[in-house]
Amino acid sequence: MSVEHIHPDMQFLVDVRDKIGPKGETPEDQRRFWTAYAAATNRPPPDDMAIRDDVVETAEHKVPVRIYRPAGAPDPAPAVIYMHGGGFMLGDLDSSDSIAWGYADNADVVVISVDYRLTPEDPYPAAFNDCWGVLTWLADNAAELGVDAGRIGLAGDSAGGNLGAALALKARDEGGPALACVAIIYPGTGLDQDQPSYFEHADGPGLTRDGTIKYRKLYLPDDRDTDDPYARPIMAKSLAGLPPFWVHSAEIDPIRDDGRNFAARIAADGGNVTYREAKRMIHGFMRARFTGPAAAREYGLICDFLKSHLHDA
Repeated sequence: MSVEHIHPDMQFLVDVRDKIGPKGETPEDQRRFWTAYAAATNRPPPDDMAIRDDVVETAEHKVPVRIYRPAGAPDPAPAVIYMHGGGFMLGDLDSSDSIAWGYADNADVVVISVDYRLTPEDPYPAAFNDCWGVLTWLADNAAELGVDAGRIGLAGDSAGGNLGAALALKARDEGGPALACVAIIYPGTGLDQDQPSYFEHADGPGLTRDGTIKYRKLYLPDDRDTDDPYARPIMAKSLAGLPPFWVHSAEIDPIRDDGRNFAARIAADGGNVTYREAKRMIHGFMRARFTGPAAAREYGLICDFLKSHLHDA
């Protein structure tokens, strides 16, 4: 599908990318691009939101986190652990700041954003272990943090969607921590570049098939075709017994079918799943919510899902 067929709300994202210029080839070049792209699409949080940075000491790494608490939030409050996107190679606490504070503001929850380790310096399972460590830390220290341990959700986009799905699988497999819901947006749950969407939208705009192949090789350098479900959640033998899931894909996205297939598997295994596809939108559409009403509506539906499952759950 050509650029002229994308939703008008997406033009903002295309224009920002064009203005910044080529993404580059090295991780350093791509990180510089991503920092500039994030800065151009982010917006400041509400003045009355309490925000602080902290460090979670897990068994193998000190994981930076950013905690957002909306004004008037109850104590204890429901909470969402948020995992940013970036192909497992890009992103930090600043890059998806607007997405994180937006969940806190619109879903009226405490949000803990995770600055997990990145490739190529730290391939799988580093990012997964960091996020799991933050989840168990939150569950163990909920009272001290003013959080209700019985109302914890997960949210992640792109690579973060992979991590959210993987955490839900491990929590199921190990009998906790309990999760009230999981929202994954344009998730890379299969990392399988042979699905139709990888060819239909191989050249983006934005994310490309070649890009996803590079990200996968860096994340899984020793076994890119692994059947480890914590690396590739679609490989789980069963997706039964998971908390309610929201799976949200973009129609014009190489990894669209990762979301489609994962949601279909949950449904086939008898799970509670809602699948939505943002028509004519591209990978990263949440970043257009400040300039496009349709993108804002897509983002709002995610917040509505989180709110419905985390309040009075």
